[in-house]
Amino acid sequence: MNTIELNKMSTNFSVSMCVYKNDNPKHFEEALRSIINQTVKPDEIVLVVDGPIPSTIESVIKIYEDEPFFKVIRLPKNVGHGNARRIGLENCSNELIALMDADDISVSDRFEKQIQCFKQNPNISIVGGNIKEFIDSKDNIVGIREVPENDIDIKQYLKRRCPFNQMTVMFKASEVKNAGGYKDWYHNEDYYLWIRMYQCGATFMNLKDSLVLVRVGNEMYRRRGGWKYFKSEAKLQKYMLDHKIISSMSFIKNVIIRFILQVLMPNRLRGYIFKKYARKQVSTHNIGSVSNG
Repeated sequence: MNTIELNKMSTNFSVSMCVYKNDNPKHFEEALRSIINQTVKPDEIVLVVDGPIPSTIESVIKIYEDEPFFKVIRLPKNVGHGNARRIGLENCSNELIALMDADDISVSDRFEKQIQCFKQNPNISIVGGNIKEFIDSKDNIVGIREVPENDIDIKQYLKRRCPFNQMTVMFKASEVKNAGGYKDWYHNEDYYLWIRMYQCGATFMNLKDSLVLVRVGNEMYRRRGGWKYFKSEAKLQKYMLDHKIISSMSFIKNVIIRFILQVLMPNRLRGYIFKKYARKQVSTHNIGSVSNG
């Protein structure tokens, strides 16, 4: 990529979001405001409305729908998160695309940091970051999910766990398309995409900063348990085994750990394990201001 192309890419980027009927309209509006009121603003926001939605969510969309940067794609029926993500990316106009969830909060300089990262590292395919998890109020931070930062460490981590916080990522559309784009895979469409980008030789990076504030609670841990979720994750591990990304021993170890966590373990204990061992603990006196991540 030459300098002119890089400079153009650095000033134009899209944000892709999805919303569906069960999203909280207040949280959705807060998420939208967080990506509009950035130090570096997107020149396009593509919102996929995944099936029929209530009037409360519709009223939030109408606040922004006439803005020239706001593009709304309405689907007549719910097609699922992976398919909605794919449709969103297909309707983005720019090479650089940032993802955003409908109930999280991007810190005010998230895009500025990511654009700067692409300027300094023009060969990277995707850049994400850490997340701060909160309950009820964004000032009530309960944990931080840290992910490895450099390409080598991310690709090693990928063999055990999902190496990106999906709601934080910004990537090159051409490289996502080269890997086949988003495909439907129960609660793991992002992990499946990162694995295929790994196979295509993509270059990965995570910033050390927390880029997004994420709402958590007991419902999150319920979604990460049960037979259906376990089968989805086990199938991904089998995919990596079949494509020689992981060894047989790694496959067995990864599947056993997931079986214990996702099938045998009750929600409350699973939540404790996640918060204790899969998250960096945050003391209330160390939280400070979270407005800039």
